[in-house]
Amino acid sequence: MSFDGRLLAGVSVLTAVVEGGSFVRAAEALGITASGVSRAIARLEARVGVRLLDRTTRSVSLSEEGRRFYERVKLSLAAIEEAAVHASGATNVVRGRLRARVAILVTTGVLAGRLGEFLARYPELSVEIITQDRTGDLVADGIDVAISFGDQAAPSLVSRKLLNARILTVASPAYLKRHGRPAHPNDLKNHSCIHFRDPATGQAFDWEFHKGRKILKVETPSRLTLSDGNALLTECIAGTGIAQVTENAVREFIERRQLVELFHEWNGETFPLYAFYPSRQHAPAKVRAFIDFMLEIAR
Repeated sequence: MSFDGRLLAGVSVLTAVVEGGSFVRAAEALGITASGVSRAIARLEARVGVRLLDRTTRSVSLSEEGRRFYERVKLSLAAIEEAAVHASGATNVVRGRLRARVAILVTTGVLAGRLGEFLARYPELSVEIITQDRTGDLVADGIDVAISFGDQAAPSLVSRKLLNARILTVASPAYLKRHGRPAHPNDLKNHSCIHFRDPATGQAFDWEFHKGRKILKVETPSRLTLSDGNALLTECIAGTGIAQVTENAVREFIERRQLVELFHEWNGETFPLYAFYPSRQHAPAKVRAFIDFMLEIAR
């Protein structure tokens, strides 16, 4: 297949449709008509010989062949964009549109109320935060950077550890008033605990307690298991049961006395928080800026 400019133009239109989620939004982003977008996609599909998009009256999504095609060309488009920025001498200019996929507990416990500060620093940048615990396929989903706990991401992604978040065991004052305060982790066997199921693995987290080099595993009873970190926090604050969460997600609630930390001497367990982004020689300035901001506030 010989290269021509129309092929690159068609790929650019396809990218706008995928990122915008519709022909109309793609047209608005590109400054053309929706019919122009439709014709460009039709020409691209004819050029590559496969159907790239599945269309209904309400939605548009990549076909199986389209997803494979898009995954390959997305990195090339990013490389072209980065080369253009480099050639213009603006490698350090933070601008454009940043799409970040962020774990629920990070969104609620770290980013909430701080995004205005980030936007004020970079007036040429717009930000879209997709709250989701799974890292997922960043390239296919048009995501620039993901912030999530654990290191279970695709090997094609670059990872950078932001911090090791301490795991705290917490309960609401109302719960402790009704059921009493456990003095030792082993006492949890006689309490109601809220379990958290990792959305990425489908497995519920085991409860561990670290004191120096000593690790104590406790089988905690539970009648409630959740895979939504925000829901877990809400139920814990409401007095439903005792929960284990990361320190940065509950620090504010502890300061407000909505939650009480239990077992101060057994809070040595940590869980890593990572930033993930597609493998390139250099991360775009907007991604570097967001990671630096996360390093600043996620302490």
